[in-house]
Amino acid sequence: MIKQIDISQSVIYPKWFGGSASCMAVLVSHPLDLVKVRMQMKHSGTKPGTLTTCIRIVQREGVLALYNGLSAGFMRQLTYGSVRIGLYETLKEQTKANNIPTSPPVLGILAGISGFIGAIFGNSSDIGNIRMQNDGSLPPHLRRNYRHIFDAWRQIKHQEGWKAFGQGLWPNAFRCGMMTSCQLASYDSFRDLIVATTGIHNDHPVLHLSASFLAALVATTLCSPIDVTKTQLMGSSNKRGILHVIKDLTAAEGMRWVFRGWTPGFVRLGPQTMATLILLEQHKRLYRDFKEKTDTQKISL
Repeated sequence: MIKQIDISQSVIYPKWFGGSASCMAVLVSHPLDLVKVRMQMKHSGTKPGTLTTCIRIVQREGVLALYNGLSAGFMRQLTYGSVRIGLYETLKEQTKANNIPTSPPVLGILAGISGFIGAIFGNSSDIGNIRMQNDGSLPPHLRRNYRHIFDAWRQIKHQEGWKAFGQGLWPNAFRCGMMTSCQLASYDSFRDLIVATTGIHNDHPVLHLSASFLAALVATTLCSPIDVTKTQLMGSSNKRGILHVIKDLTAAEGMRWVFRGWTPGFVRLGPQTMATLILLEQHKRLYRDFKEKTDTQKISL
């Protein structure tokens, strides 16, 4: 009889799983991310709602315009997504190995560090992503017309210099740190809480959907003002500081700017968070099944 081996607790998963799952999820979230950017970049006049903005984009630019900047979106997830999720999983493993309780505050710190570092790797992709998404809303003579992320990087370097790749870095890093802390740490915390209070199985799809939905709600709300500031800084070629941007926004709109684009932000983040985490779990399940089958075959030999 072949001995069955349970390696679910000891298997080490490839760290690129986070980036892979994030890239798959961006196919769902990118159109809503583009709508959010368009809303956050609008400076004057009537502020249209999410649905109105989406309809206008389709009417004026076509359905495919909702995927403008997709190459930058993929590159952002390959860098930022891979680093933040991979580093978070690594830090969690090290914390458990050192017998440190993984309480919500500890998870929040670990996730915040991971998101902050991930943003540094993904900042240049984020700049290209925001500019490509917003390009269609600009007058023809102001459009940058980047063909893809590599063309965006080439033109930014040629026209603005290396320093341009650091635009919005710090608000982006703090925003990504907070976002990852709210998103991943909240997901783990909500998942454990739901399991403890309902007794639902840890691998149940309803558990993953519920926990990720609640995490997306927390993350969108807390990160909204940082997200608006980051979008303003990255979307413009003007060299403005954080305080200057906040002052201009407050003078123009009062404190309402803090939640500008909240609805598309939440509509985007909810499906993206759910898709990313569920796909990540499926990556792990398939890899675990493969490892178990491989190890069983080795033992049988």
